[in-house]
Amino acid sequence: MKKWTLMLISAVMVTGLAACGSNNDTEKNANTGSTNKPAEEGTNAPAENTEPVKLRIYAQYADDDTKKPYDYAVAELKKEMPNVELELDVQAQDDGQKLKTYAATGNLPDIFQAGLDIINTLKKSGNILELDQYADKFGFKDKMQPSAMNTLVTEDGHIYAFPYAGNELALMFYNKELFEKNNVKVPTTYDELMTAVKAFNEKGITPLSLFAKEKWPTVALFDMFATRTEPAGITKLDKGEAKASDPAFKQAAEQIVTLVRAGLLPKGATNLNYDQAAALFHEGKAAMFVNGQWEIDASTKALGDKLAYMYIPAADAAAYESAKLNFSGGGGPGGYAVSSATKDPELAAKVAAFIAEKYAEYKYTERGTPIVATKVDKAIINKFPPTMEQLAKDIPSMKTTSFAWGLSNPKFKAAIEDASQNLMTGNYTAEQFVQDVDSAIEASK
Repeated sequence: MKKWTLMLISAVMVTGLAACGSNNDTEKNANTGSTNKPAEEGTNAPAENTEPVKLRIYAQYADDDTKKPYDYAVAELKKEMPNVELELDVQAQDDGQKLKTYAATGNLPDIFQAGLDIINTLKKSGNILELDQYADKFGFKDKMQPSAMNTLVTEDGHIYAFPYAGNELALMFYNKELFEKNNVKVPTTYDELMTAVKAFNEKGITPLSLFAKEKWPTVALFDMFATRTEPAGITKLDKGEAKASDPAFKQAAEQIVTLVRAGLLPKGATNLNYDQAAALFHEGKAAMFVNGQWEIDASTKALGDKLAYMYIPAADAAAYESAKLNFSGGGGPGGYAVSSATKDPELAAKVAAFIAEKYAEYKYTERGTPIVATKVDKAIINKFPPTMEQLAKDIPSMKTTSFAWGLSNPKFKAAIEDASQNLMTGNYTAEQFVQDVDSAIEASK
């Protein structure tokens, strides 16, 4: 009996001690304020990491166009990842020299804004993180505008930055009222364009205003004509994949020479600066005007609902329809990149992708520009003006080429700038254009 009684007392004591230990553990967790919840039964899910993390970011922060979208993105990040704090290092306006110095001294921020030049430089030194796996993991590719994939993927097929800016575009604006009042059809074919040029000249109206003192608008005008039959436009010449003597480019030069000699441009167009050329259009003295999409704001203020942009006329109706969404202009890879030395690459990449997406969201919804790399599913704060609304609808399906400043072959760039500007004088033949440009392409090999 003694033996059984002792065994019973021992069992009761063990049970009591176990209970006390369990209660003490529970009390200890409560007192420490632990937020790491155990994984649910039957799963291997890790506890959520809520430890504070500070990441250094190098970004533009100079004016409303850069401060406001950045501040918006950071505020949204705080809602999504409250444990992440961003330490801002304001980007210097020095063509990337400060960032290159950071890389050389092993002091790169965790996240930094980078264009193609920086990407290529840091790729060679191994200082930039390849983001392919993270673009897939965070679904960033699915969020991209189909027409802006060139801003995400570099020529080597990899991703090094999450973009927020889309492709900028050269547009042929026109004054709807001038066309209507003078009974001129908005042209869809080359012949209709020639008819419009002659009609406006008879009325004492400049058909097309162009600030040809600068060379890039002349390259853009040439590119517009070339993309009617060659969607890649001048980028194909830049890469050495075509010659100026090829039909698409030779014909574009011939058409421009003929139009210029017929009075397409104001006299002395190659001496006109932006202010002079824009004044002709804004004051209703020119029917058309070539500039980048950034012109929409100024021309809307001047012309209101009379402003529109046209799809570039082509050889015939069928060619016009097939090529109408081939646009001159473009962009390149760039956006928020990540240092290869960051302590937590996945977290830094996740934050970089989030900031890029929200930066674009603000630009679209509150700054009123559809020129963003990612899709935005939030309503805009202020309604787009009609011309911007038209552009927003076109962006997802358009194909783009390049601006003159985005060309990568220096010899070709110099040649196409000079040759395109010369086309605007009417004293330079298509044959001379072809010879000069092809010589530069050949010299680049």
